[in-house]
Amino acid sequence: MKKVQRNIGAMGIMGLGEVKREMRVKFKFMGEFEKLKVWQLATELAVDVYSLVKRNPELKRDLRFAGQITSASVSIPSNIAEGDEVNTIKQSINYFYIAKGSAAELVTQLIIAERIGYISEVDSKTTIAKAKMVSAALNKMIVARKKWQ
Repeated sequence: MKKVQRNIGAMGIMGLGEVKREMRVKFKFMGEFEKLKVWQLATELAVDVYSLVKRNPELKRDLRFAGQITSASVSIPSNIAEGDEVNTIKQSINYFYIAKGSAAELVTQLIIAERIGYISEVDSKTTIAKAKMVSAALNKMIVARKKWQ
């Protein structure tokens, strides 16, 4: 909206239709979270974590830990989706930061799961690498959306 306000001063008063048209162009990709590569990758990550829990009996038996790790994994694509659907860029960025926080939480839980023998080093490293890819992609989205402000 700041850019629109600057345009008002530079070009005279813009009509409401022009402002709406400019905003539609700027936000044409918001609201279609299923098309976002980061959402797709984060969704794959959540499915991977559920599979990891299923095939590791000790982890599966620890209901509290299994619940924590699956909850963190589901939180990532959920917050990306919610962030893409909200009304303002500021809100959108906030949800993407929450998703990044959930990715960090998941990485921490994967490290702990490996150290206590719930999952293998290979499973841990593979899943952590995917979580870090999601986090890096989220960071790029945050930077891009900040430019829209």
